[in-house]
Amino acid sequence: MSSPSVIVSGMIAATPGQGGATWAILQYLLGLGDMGCAVLFVEPVEDLSPGRVAYCRDVMARFGLDDRWALVQPGRIETAGMSRTALRAAAHSADVLLNVSGMLTDPDVLAHVPVRVYLDLDPAFVQLWHAAEGIDMRFDGHTHFVTVADAIGSPGCAIPTCGRTWIPTLPPVSLAHWPVAGHLMHDALTTVAHWRGYGSIQHAGVHYGQKAHSLRPLVDLPTRTPERFLLALGIDPAETGDIEALRTHGWSLVDPAAVAGSPDAYRAFVQGSKAELGIAKSGYVVSGSGWFSDRSACYLASGRPVIAQDTGIGRRLPTGKGLFAFRDADDVVAAIEDLRADEAGHRRAARQIACDLLAADVVLGALLDRVAG
Repeated sequence: MSSPSVIVSGMIAATPGQGGATWAILQYLLGLGDMGCAVLFVEPVEDLSPGRVAYCRDVMARFGLDDRWALVQPGRIETAGMSRTALRAAAHSADVLLNVSGMLTDPDVLAHVPVRVYLDLDPAFVQLWHAAEGIDMRFDGHTHFVTVADAIGSPGCAIPTCGRTWIPTLPPVSLAHWPVAGHLMHDALTTVAHWRGYGSIQHAGVHYGQKAHSLRPLVDLPTRTPERFLLALGIDPAETGDIEALRTHGWSLVDPAAVAGSPDAYRAFVQGSKAELGIAKSGYVVSGSGWFSDRSACYLASGRPVIAQDTGIGRRLPTGKGLFAFRDADDVVAAIEDLRADEAGHRRAARQIACDLLAADVVLGALLDRVAG
């Protein structure tokens, strides 16, 4: 399908002040727009609070999408942004819906778009919530199921398919909005993360945990290398033991709301970093899901190398130059030594990986061919 009309639904207004979460959705909107697609952002929210509306309005205006968004409330006519009448008209002419976690259930949209894609950005957890914990993950009503993992349905993968055929994709990055970075603001390996996003899952003797469970075994890492580590870490102040352990071992902690609270601030933090130490939720790791971070895609596009916790990423992405996959602290130390030996070469390789495999036109073009070609 050439330049279809696409509705994207995900979380922007519901998480104001989280620049990284905003960029995860912007990559789809901006990437599709750069490909010539007519795009519209629709987000269901519990209420149209002034803070949510203002944040969404500001983001949409910042990226040239002033009249291409709507916030809707379940069961109510009132909207923010595009009117209900205009939304209905747009849905009638749309070709594809990309629906993150199936969160948009509004009948004015779902009843009229012929290709309705369930977009899973949280593999293993989404499927286990549905199959093991009996939570309705809103699969019904979709025509296609897409995930940023590549192992679901493969022999030996314990992630349940939930009776669906899952199409693998990689996180897209809009290269026009993520150019090669120049000046370093932080002479450190950095990342932006939540210590815990939600509860862990225990299933069939396997613990599918959070980033807390992935980072704790690496706590002494700063003592093993001259490189600095700077975490923009969202962590509850009550987690005093973990906070003290991180600081005692040399980790520098900053508030993500202060350094990455808007799309521009998040981009500046990423691009001002030396490289990324990419920590994955332990559930992504133990499942061998192949999940790769949209945040890491931004680092690579910026020409910033990534040392990423291994979830099986080597099946789809080249590792060893610009991008490293690690299993333990020894692997991280070895990768840092490689980076220090050829920083310029690794920066070039990082950008090349983004251009070849993560560019929005590459990723989204292939995705549209699969679901609407």
